[in-house]
Amino acid sequence: MRIRIVDAFTDRPFSGNPAGVLLLESAAFPDADRLQEIATEVNLSETAFAHPLPPGGEADWALRWFTPATEVDMCGHATLATAHVLHTTGRATGTVRFTARCGILTSTARPDGSLTLDFPTAPLREETAPPGLAEALGAEPVSVHDTGEHIGDLLVELRDEATVRALAPDFAALVAHSRRGIIATATAENPALGYDFVSRGFFPGVGIDEDPVTGSAHTALAPFWSARFGRDDLTGLQASTRSGLVRTALRGGRTLLTGTAVTVIDGELLTTF
Repeated sequence: MRIRIVDAFTDRPFSGNPAGVLLLESAAFPDADRLQEIATEVNLSETAFAHPLPPGGEADWALRWFTPATEVDMCGHATLATAHVLHTTGRATGTVRFTARCGILTSTARPDGSLTLDFPTAPLREETAPPGLAEALGAEPVSVHDTGEHIGDLLVELRDEATVRALAPDFAALVAHSRRGIIATATAENPALGYDFVSRGFFPGVGIDEDPVTGSAHTALAPFWSARFGRDDLTGLQASTRSGLVRTALRGGRTLLTGTAVTVIDGELLTTF
């Protein structure tokens, strides 16, 4: 079985967020324990598994995502990576519809070679910063928002871009403060560089201390920053070591996430289900 490693939300290898992608030929997913074993072996922030669905239904492919430690409800970069593989291998053209834990998602190929994902917008609810969060994160929050059930993160606004970039969290302590992780964000210091806001994503509770570029987090970042800027179309930079850009477009209950991807490894998985 072929397995690809795809760098998502980037146009060059060895940047963005790498994801494993396996396109299955079966009509159903294998046992979840085996999928988890493969994802643990791949040891990237997510490995995506997809199998084709019969024609005429509400979706074309079924899609699941696993971190090295657990299955997750939503993942943007591994969806982008899966769509990239489908398009570059000729398995799909135009718009691809996926069914996943979080509902129906789509990916549409654009003339410039990028892909646009259509995801549900995260419902934000402002909260008081929980005791110990500032100490665990290493910075004092300006505001804190819950992001709803599908993401399960805390969105934490910080003072400025330099503060976000300088974070060195206590990952063990962060686990206690959200169901999935912490999204730290601030407005861009210099928008002339091509991005409106910065973020970093920390998810030690699902086995990922820092995620390089988190597409799903931008379904919360988009409504948060669109309300601040008064614009629906923005660009976010996730300021990890690998770094990546996500173009966001808020469309009410849906958020469009646009980016590019690059296949860096195309190999064979020497195991059976």
